[in-house]
Amino acid sequence: MPIYVFEHPKTGEQVEVFFGMNEEKKHIDKDGTEWKRVFLSSELSTEGSIDPWNNVDFVNKTANKKGSYGDILNLSKELSEKRAAQNNGKDPVKEKYFKNYSKERGGKKHPEQMKKSFENKNIKIDFD
Repeated sequence: MPIYVFEHPKTGEQVEVFFGMNEEKKHIDKDGTEWKRVFLSSELSTEGSIDPWNNVDFVNKTANKKGSYGDILNLSKELSEKRAAQNNGKDPVKEKYFKNYSKERGGKKHPEQMKKSFENKNIKIDFD
């Protein structure tokens, strides 16, 4: 049931009242005074989605958001997956990053590119 806000015409006092969808939205107190309805702006999100190919859009949308560093990493991963889905399973932005990482470190691979398991004669460990 939606909440509606009403204001007393003389005192300015506000109250919240529950109404069903089909009920008339009028509030009359015990003294017979009809209160004025206060119309509030919607609290729905108006952000929309972020273009996975536009890094400026990502920065602008995440600059003033509340949340943790992990939230930003999760969003970045989602955008990477969208780019990969649109580009035959490979994210060109991520591939470029890996290439630059390797170039700057004398050919070493990024930890995400390395084999995710270890095996010897006694034990096998998968890091997935």
